[in-house]
Amino acid sequence: MSHLPIPDSQAAQKLSRRGQSAASIGSNITIWDVLSNKWDHEHNIHGYLSVGVAENLLLQDTLLEYINTNIQYAGEALTYNDGSMGSRPLREAVARFLNRHMCPVRLVEPSHILMTNGCSSAVEQLSWAFMEPGEGILLGKPYYGTFIADLSLRPEAVVVPVEFGDIDPLSPEAVTQYNNAAVEFEKQTGKRVRAIMLCHPHNPLGRCYPRAAITSLMKLCQKRQMHLISDEIYALSTWTNKVDTDVSMVPFESILSIDTAGLIDPDLVHVLWGMSKDFGANGLRVGAIISQSNPDLHAALSVMSLYSYVSGLSDQVTTTILLDDIFTDRYIQLNREKLSEAHEFFIKMLKEHDIEYSRGCNAGFFVWINLGKKYLETNPQKGNEGIDITDVIMQRLLDNRVFLASGTSFGSEKPGWFRVVFAHPFPYLQEAMRRILLATGTDE
Repeated sequence: MSHLPIPDSQAAQKLSRRGQSAASIGSNITIWDVLSNKWDHEHNIHGYLSVGVAENLLLQDTLLEYINTNIQYAGEALTYNDGSMGSRPLREAVARFLNRHMCPVRLVEPSHILMTNGCSSAVEQLSWAFMEPGEGILLGKPYYGTFIADLSLRPEAVVVPVEFGDIDPLSPEAVTQYNNAAVEFEKQTGKRVRAIMLCHPHNPLGRCYPRAAITSLMKLCQKRQMHLISDEIYALSTWTNKVDTDVSMVPFESILSIDTAGLIDPDLVHVLWGMSKDFGANGLRVGAIISQSNPDLHAALSVMSLYSYVSGLSDQVTTTILLDDIFTDRYIQLNREKLSEAHEFFIKMLKEHDIEYSRGCNAGFFVWINLGKKYLETNPQKGNEGIDITDVIMQRLLDNRVFLASGTSFGSEKPGWFRVVFAHPFPYLQEAMRRILLATGTDE
């Protein structure tokens, strides 16, 4: 007996409400099409150039050479090791590394750390632990776009975007906007706002929060009894901006380095770090939750950690790397030099073609650029058509086989802005710029 195919609408009903929500998102994720068809100047000249994914390729060969030379796997790497929260040696190595580089007021201990398979898992775990479904978490605009799914898709928390208008989103003055957003959300929904999510250094703006802004956010969290989560995955990817020399730039200070006494209950403060960005190793899938004063959180997450287990192989690789002070110190310094050079190279191209960008960044590996303004200079009629200029440009970029992160997905308050990643070899950046110019109609 033959079976008739089930119509899509009926098939969707076989999923849970959560499954249907995920399916609607998963059916239209461009990034997977890009990553499965990447440009190569010898083997795939018609592929996509990806300068929209936050990957640092500048020292990939250096890290691979180290791993291939120094890693001799032990049998534990093929077992469950000593638990799903990360092996004891890994947590000891991470604690030691963070104590050397983050200048914590209170030394980080292995018991303060829970390891996850990347920081996305860490963000999701904290959202699950702190928020009931429907409760809110504040996220300032612009934001790292994937935070939305991390915080809300499975935990079912509600992301409350915070708008700043003409206020610098990283300034102490911006804190009032966080409070206003929390008040409005609670008034409209009757649900609590339970946390603030920061990316420090900031993604996509590439800047660091000044201490005054952080302490003001701590006071707000204390007043409202909200958790303060600081994703510091770009902590060591800070560098010298050789171009915007007339702009005052804020150095990075980890939240771990700020004494919470008189500011906030320490059990409300949580920091994330991982190997993906500072070591250009997204594929290792190693992240860390550092919470120094909340044993109940560790007890809860120890149960859930089964679902964010770090691979035994990645566990051992990371442990070996982080215990080698000579290598890591040299790598971090060289990485900073390479990022500074790549930033300078890319900004010179932006200036050459008169493309506006957000000035004064000194962290991460991206620049926030205004392609909308450039596109309207050559296509002025488009400004009167009442269309979303960001979506138009995004489609033209994809048509020209170059991928940038759309400001729409990053909560940009102004149309036409995109995040571009510059941590690539110079020839790659040149080809990406050529295609960006084609997409904006500048070089047709």
